[in-house]
This record gives sequence, structure tokens and C-alpha cells, in this order.
Amino acid sequence: MIPFGEVAHLFEDFAHTAWRLETRRGYASDRVGPKWKRFQRGEALGYEPDQPWHASVRRQTEQGKRFERVRLVDDPPTEGQRFLLTSGPGNVEAGEDIRNMYRAEALRLGLPDYDFWLFDSRIVMKFVIDDQDETLGVYLLEDAETVVHACQVRDMAWHYAIATAEFQAQVPSTV
Repeated sequence: MIPFGEVAHLFEDFAHTAWRLETRRGYASDRVGPKWKRFQRGEALGYEPDQPWHASVRRQTEQGKRFERVRLVDDPPTEGQRFLLTSGPGNVEAGEDIRNMYRAEALRLGLPDYDFWLFDSRIVMKFVIDDQDETLGVYLLEDAETVVHACQVRDMAWHYAIATAEFQAQVPSTV
């Protein structure tokens, strides 16, 4: 296991695609971030061109790269998931394609219960997250079995997931 910061360069260095599966009901990093209090006050969390993640995504997508993710959501959504549903459109405006899927559907499909990024269909960054939703570190995996499985998960999840705007219309009380 290595610290996330040691592999953060992958978000700039990938050549074509960065794809993520988000399975958690909330993330400690969100709860300590500056947007959390704004979310709790009911403020809009739109696109912020100077926010580091939005700026990076915009730079990468302007180069023709793709950022995509599928987020699992409980029914009803947890507070952490409501935060992600509220902040998601800002990420979409920055250039990400974010889709959502109810957890029950993910379980039916047999999707994994851990978070990971898949870079260029060749590197898997698997997160290690504790019971308090704190990221402890990541594993970088490049073996064929793990990568092929991640690609299969991506393809299945992407096929069944629902685009952000359409999903939000299904759960209007969350945003």
C-alpha cells in the first residue's frame, strides 16, 4: 500500500481515460472540505474554474482525455451521497461524465464493493478506506487479471448507470 499523494500524478499522466467506481456511502475528505459546510447550508455547488480538481479536469478534457465515473447510491441516499449528487453537476461542467446507479442494481450485477480508478485500461488504483471513510492509501495494480476484471466492471457499470441529470430527476429532493 502506498500513500495516495505518491500516485496523484496519474491524473495528469494518463493518455486517454480515467474511470472511477465509487462505492462508499460517504467520504471523510468531503466532510472536511470547504464545500461540505456550503452543502449543509443548502448552497449551490456548481462549477468553480479555479478549484484545483475542476481546473485539472478541464485541462485534461480540453486535450481530448476522458474522465468518467459511476457512483453507487443508496435508496434513500445517505448524506454523503446527497453531497456528491449536489456537487456532481459542477464536475460534469468541468468535463467529467458522471453516472449513478442504485446500490441494489450494483449488487444484482455483482459489482465490487471497493473504490478504484482505472487509467487507460491498464493501471488500477484500488483504494483502501477505513470504517470512518478515511483513505488510508492505495494499491497500484497492473497484472492482467486485475486490469481485465476492472475493465469488465467498467463496461457493465457504464452500461447500466444513469447520467447525472437524469438520475437527479429521479431523486429531486437530494439536490
